[in-house]
Amino acid sequence: MHRSRRLSSVVTIALAVLATVLSGCDALGSQDSRKQPGGALERPEITISIMPTIDLAPYHLATQNGYFAAEGLEVVAVQAPSGQASLSKLIGGDVDIAYSSYTPFFVAQSKGVTDLTFVADASYASPRSTMVVAMPNSPVQGVKDLAGRRIAVTGRNTISDTLVKSAMKTNGVDHSHVTWVELPFPDTAAALSRGDIDAAFLTEPFLTGAVKTVGAVPVLDTATGPTAELPTAGYAALASFARANPKTVAAFQRAMKRATDEAADRAKIEPLIVAFAKVDEATAKTATLLYLRSTLDATQLQRVPDLLLEFGIISQKVDVATMLD
Repeated sequence: MHRSRRLSSVVTIALAVLATVLSGCDALGSQDSRKQPGGALERPEITISIMPTIDLAPYHLATQNGYFAAEGLEVVAVQAPSGQASLSKLIGGDVDIAYSSYTPFFVAQSKGVTDLTFVADASYASPRSTMVVAMPNSPVQGVKDLAGRRIAVTGRNTISDTLVKSAMKTNGVDHSHVTWVELPFPDTAAALSRGDIDAAFLTEPFLTGAVKTVGAVPVLDTATGPTAELPTAGYAALASFARANPKTVAAFQRAMKRATDEAADRAKIEPLIVAFAKVDEATAKTATLLYLRSTLDATQLQRVPDLLLEFGIISQKVDVATMLD
């Protein structure tokens, strides 16, 4: 009898302790993935469109190291073949956030196609990271030789030809009679080697790739003068999404800043460049990286639409301050 009572007391105490532990776990759980500074996230799962580019290394670092998860955020990636395609996925509602060069974002905003809010920066042009190259036996031996030549760019009215035009103008070279040849970056080195084009705009890792595979030589650094440290790419959401999900956007921003700060250690992102930008280890080690940044700067970003306006890519001024959350 006494033994039965003692056993019953032990069981009662154990259950009480278990209840306390479980209650504590619930309390702790309320602080983790669903409760971040400012309260629970409106959208703990979001979708983002990305591309195989070097400046997405911080995003992959944030995914690999669990920085999104630490913010209570699950991020699902969708591949896009181009910045325009990435933007189209955003406008179509297929993704919540889109990565792209800034040009498609500003063109769409200027035309009233959509209303966008930038949620994070990605990269700025660094010296020798965006170059015009030619073959050693090309008629293009320097910037003065670019006038009237066939120059490959990824597309007309993009940041590619805009940077080249700006650099040519800075050097006093007429760009009005250039024949712009639209070519994807992966096809450009071969076209140079065959003589299909006289010169080409390239960025990394394709720049280093063209130098290594066909012996291309740089003739013009487009990240100089007015375009030095020009913002090149970033992340945007529909303005309606940003307004409805401020805590979710803030969580994404914190994770990206943490990863971008860590990406200053090149050794941490080179394996990610190999894995996701589809380059070999030697190229990842030698490629000139863009400046990786995540914090948005309205003054710096304003330089991009102003440049697009100068060269007729957009027809009216865009106020970047209205596109920041």
